[in-house]
Amino acid sequence: MKWISSTFLLISFSAQAQEVREFYNGIRAMGMGGAAIAIVNDETALLYNPAALGKLRDSYGTLIDPEAVGSEANANILKNKLFGNPFSLTDVKEATDITREKPYYTRAQIFPSYVLKNFGIGVYAKYELAAEMNAAGTSMQTFYEEDIAAVLGYSLRLFDGRVKIGASAKYLSRIQVDKALDPTGSLAVKDHAREGAAIATDAGIVLTAPWKLLPTLSVVARDIGNTKFTAGKNIRMTTTDRPPEVKADYDAALAIFPIHSNNTRSSFTIEFSNILKSADYKRKDRFYHMGYEWNYSDLFFLRAGMNGRYWTAGFEISSERTQFQLVSYGEEIGTSTAPREDRRYGFKFAIRF
Repeated sequence: MKWISSTFLLISFSAQAQEVREFYNGIRAMGMGGAAIAIVNDETALLYNPAALGKLRDSYGTLIDPEAVGSEANANILKNKLFGNPFSLTDVKEATDITREKPYYTRAQIFPSYVLKNFGIGVYAKYELAAEMNAAGTSMQTFYEEDIAAVLGYSLRLFDGRVKIGASAKYLSRIQVDKALDPTGSLAVKDHAREGAAIATDAGIVLTAPWKLLPTLSVVARDIGNTKFTAGKNIRMTTTDRPPEVKADYDAALAIFPIHSNNTRSSFTIEFSNILKSADYKRKDRFYHMGYEWNYSDLFFLRAGMNGRYWTAGFEISSERTQFQLVSYGEEIGTSTAPREDRRYGFKFAIRF
């Protein structure tokens, strides 16, 4: 019985210590504390809340829209050891070995898409790498993920748009490494990765009351029926292991949208994400998100929020055809008893047609 208790405690500790990872995190939402499902009104509704496709006022597409995010600690790591490929496990190992117990994090993603009111289609691609060398230099905790997904979404507006319901489906190909690596051994992704493909479905609802502040309730069900990587294998890499299934979960949010003048309005939202998963954590604060956005003529945006216990901020300069966004946000990478912030910075540039 003692070994059972020890194993349970070890599993519990690992769950508490791991960063809560999402399929998609966008620059706008992270500027608003990670809250998104009640305020999203662009092409990223396909990934955040398909019901919000009913909010779109026009049709447009994006071909060039790179997003990049990096940890504040990366600057110190690169100062000590420059390297060319930010997603190379070998290069990152050499750099983190010099700056032990410092988190390295990099994410790059694109989402070319076409959307119009109530419908959207897109292709999402993401590279993500988080790594940290232990104090002894004998183990590098590593999370590496490559996602490529084709996404299709549809929404339906009812009662003059006061009720919006929507669903999306995606075919997802994933390569993932999630374990501690021996820095003296092979660091080739193919020697450690799990690979597979899955069909995943999400569904959402947006309820808006016809009052001055447009109070809104949104709920999204993610990975309905659990997302299992059994819809394809060895598509991009030959391996016998498949990525772990993603359990179904729910997000819920409230929002209001004050109008200050003809040219100025705001959005304020609070969100509780991963409602089912949060039951496994002693501290729930990492699942709470709160955000505010000030909008001037759909040209200039200021954003602020709280991602759990950490502040976030961002701004955007936008036009009919272009979009430029910056963000700073804190991510929880510690445990329930020893919180630890990883401060991250990111940008997005998009050209629309």
